[in-house]
Amino acid sequence: MQSKFIKSAMNYTGGKYKLLPQLFPLFPENFTRFVDLFAGGAVVSANIAAQKNTVKEIIVNDINEPVIDFYKLLSSNDKEVLSDGLASLIQQYGLSETSNKGYEFYGLDSSEGVGKHNKDKYIKLRNDYNNGKFEGVKKDLAFYLLVVYGFNNQIRFNSKGEFNLPVGKRDFNLAMQNKLNEFHTALQQNKYQFISEDFRELTDFDTETFIYCDPPYRITTASYNENGGWGLQDDLDLFDYLDKADKAGAKFALSNVVLHKNQENLELVKWSAKYNFYVLNYNYDNSNYHSGAKKSSTVEVLVTNY
Repeated sequence: MQSKFIKSAMNYTGGKYKLLPQLFPLFPENFTRFVDLFAGGAVVSANIAAQKNTVKEIIVNDINEPVIDFYKLLSSNDKEVLSDGLASLIQQYGLSETSNKGYEFYGLDSSEGVGKHNKDKYIKLRNDYNNGKFEGVKKDLAFYLLVVYGFNNQIRFNSKGEFNLPVGKRDFNLAMQNKLNEFHTALQQNKYQFISEDFRELTDFDTETFIYCDPPYRITTASYNENGGWGLQDDLDLFDYLDKADKAGAKFALSNVVLHKNQENLELVKWSAKYNFYVLNYNYDNSNYHSGAKKSSTVEVLVTNY
């Protein structure tokens, strides 16, 4: 088990970086094809190649096309394209550069952040992005900067498909730059394939395939669950999808939440009874979440068919 895992350049709610030391030992020993069905920040995909040297093909799928387009950009361009393009956009819009100039240059400090300086400039960048001003590489870089300079580095689109986060406190600081560089390096392998499809369309199962699923969690609240993003029927369709994968001889692992703020995903509990069930919540180290978990807890699990 590697001691240091790669962080994603994208800060996804529910990202699996902190759980990787628990997840990877539960993954199969041997497989040649890895499918990240709901990639999100793609932190699992970014680490799978280093963790499993038998993997020859890594399919990174997410329904969010701007995210997948950004990953394609990282996988097919060198560091200079990224750094020069980002620097050009930051300067063009007059966004803060605390890594070079510090906070005092803007009359601000690290505790209050640089949102006051960036607000109008960020809104201009956001409007230009939503109005289709950018194309190609510049469009992907503009999207990334909206995430970097946006509130809590989140990703949120409204029902019209417009990016709608307000400005945040931070900018493209050294920590963000280092995360981007490491993540970019991880994706610079020809074994990656990036696609943006509904999971129901990805039915190429075989015995060499391992499918990892980290779907939106129906009983939690996050930006990806807004605008009716994921409901009961989606859960049921995913369970049916994984049953079919199992019958075809593919291996799968499903991350999900069974308890959250007095809610219980009873459909997940019932369906998972025929498979293996592991609790990943740090407070419970056994496979029976009823034995210690309180209804107010958040209990994350991994369901596998191997």
